[in-house]
Amino acid sequence: MAKITAAEVNNLRKSTGAGMMDCKNALVEAEGDFDKAVSILRKKGQKVADKRADRETSEGAVIAKVNDDNTQGAIISLNCETDFVAKNDAFVALATQFATIALNCDSKEDLLNADFGGMTVGEKLIEQTGVIGEKLEIAAFEKVAGAYVGFYIHVGNKIASLTVLSANVEGAAVVAKDVSMQAAAMGATTLSYKDFDPAYVASETEARIAVIEKDNIELGRLGKTLKNVPTYISRAQLTDEIIAQTEEALKEELRAEGKPEQIWDRILPGKLERFISDNTTLDHEKCLLDQNFIKDEKQSVADYVKTIGDVTVTDFKRVSLV
Repeated sequence: MAKITAAEVNNLRKSTGAGMMDCKNALVEAEGDFDKAVSILRKKGQKVADKRADRETSEGAVIAKVNDDNTQGAIISLNCETDFVAKNDAFVALATQFATIALNCDSKEDLLNADFGGMTVGEKLIEQTGVIGEKLEIAAFEKVAGAYVGFYIHVGNKIASLTVLSANVEGAAVVAKDVSMQAAAMGATTLSYKDFDPAYVASETEARIAVIEKDNIELGRLGKTLKNVPTYISRAQLTDEIIAQTEEALKEELRAEGKPEQIWDRILPGKLERFISDNTTLDHEKCLLDQNFIKDEKQSVADYVKTIGDVTVTDFKRVSLV
C-alpha cells in the first residue's frame, strides 16, 4: 500500500474542499492516485446527492455580478438546506465564483455545463454536496445586458438585484446602484404600469376592494375610521377622460366650498395628484419606475433617474430568498 503524505492530503483538500479525513480515505482507496481520489470523492458526492434529492433548499446565497465594462450582469442563487451552511464564507465564495461564470452564460443550463476547473459547474455542485452533506442547487439564474448595468446585494446575501440603464453617462454608477437597492428593498415585480395585463389589473382591483370593504365592516363595528375604498388601483385605469372628469368634480368641490376661482390653479394640482396617488396603489407596490424613491419620497424612481439626463431604466431583475 502506497504511503499517503500529509502534503498529498492537503493538496486534495485544496482541490476539492473535502475534509481531511475524507481526502485521506479517498487517497488510501485510490492507492495514492490523485485523479482517482478526486473521482472517488465525486462518486461520494453523487451518492449523497441522490439520497438528499427530495430535500428542500430554502436557504442559500444570492449573488449579483457585472462585467468589467458594466454592459452585462448576472444573478444566481446557490441554495442549500440550512442557514448555517448559507452563512459559511466558503459557500458564499463558491456562489460568487458561479455568478462570475454566469456572466458568460445565457441560461441556467449553460451555467451548469460551464467549466469549473476541469469539471462542470453541475459536477462541482455534486462534489460539494458530498463535502458539505447538504443538497445544493442553482435555484435562480438571471442575465441582463445594456448600455450600463449596476447591481446591489443586500446584507446577508438573501436578496440581489440588477438595473439596466439606457445610457452610460456621468452619474450612471450611482443611479444604477440606487435603483437596484430600490428594487431589492421594495420588491417591484415589473418595470411600469404600462406592462400590466388589463385582466390582471381588473382582477386585482376587485380583490383589493373586497378586502377593504371587509375590513371596513369590522372597523365600523368598532367605531373606528373607515378605510378609503378606491375606484381604481393603477395608472393604467386612469384614462384621459377619467382624469378630466375628476378635475371637473374637484372644481365643483372647490366651488361648493366657496373657494375663489382665481386660486383654483394653486389648489387643483395637489388635489389631482392626491387622487392619482390614492388610486394607483398597485403601481406603488409592483412597478419599479412608479414607486416613490426610497431616498427621496417626493419623487418617483423614474424622476430620480432623469436627474442624470435623458436616461431611462430599460430592465431590472430581482432574486430573493426571503
